[in-house]
Amino acid sequence: SEMCIRDSFKQLKAVLKEMGYDWSDDITHVPFGLVTKDGKKLSTRKGNVILLEPTIAEAIKRAGDQIEAKNPDLPNKEAVAQAVGVGAIKFYDLKTDRLNGYDFDLDAMVSFEGETGPYVQYAYARIQSILRKANFKPDAATPYALEDAESWEIIKLIQNFPATIKRAADNFEPSIIAKFAISLAQAFNKYYAHNRILDQSPERDSRLALSYTTALVLKEALRLLGVDAPDEM
Repeated sequence: SEMCIRDSFKQLKAVLKEMGYDWSDDITHVPFGLVTKDGKKLSTRKGNVILLEPTIAEAIKRAGDQIEAKNPDLPNKEAVAQAVGVGAIKFYDLKTDRLNGYDFDLDAMVSFEGETGPYVQYAYARIQSILRKANFKPDAATPYALEDAESWEIIKLIQNFPATIKRAADNFEPSIIAKFAISLAQAFNKYYAHNRILDQSPERDSRLALSYTTALVLKEALRLLGVDAPDEM
């Protein structure tokens, strides 16, 4: 039970203190919810377990199958599948509010649609593709400007990123960063659907600059969660 865990943690701190490790005062017990499989509590005795190595291998295979279907000519497919498969498991675990439980569902985890790691990674890779096609390099001296509402939604999210990181750290709550990454990816995908970013227009460079900045923030949000961001998917 949670109470038993808390008591054990207090004993651990006391033992470390007794051993002369002063940093024991700075460690904090961070509780988290229950992970179930098929709606049932994990139990080695009953055989309801999730083994890490075969689970990771299956996640990588499923990521690879989807990459093969979407982009069969992709270089380094194996490395990308590894980043997507492993990242999918990490992201799904960390996107749930820490004290809430969740059911371990590999289909949902490795999906390229929905509130998943691959969805965020795919948004990042899509932006990298746009920037490569445009051969875009940001210029600090250029006064980029956009006035449409969809751009403003993205800009507001990006402005809020430092406060989001602080809130996640203060509350020992990585799901705050994961949910931010989902929101930013969703906002960009909406923007991408309604704006022809690569078309020649007075706003072209500003749209590319917004895309570039979005990618930087998505990559950093994923990095904070321990998830890689492949440039192509």
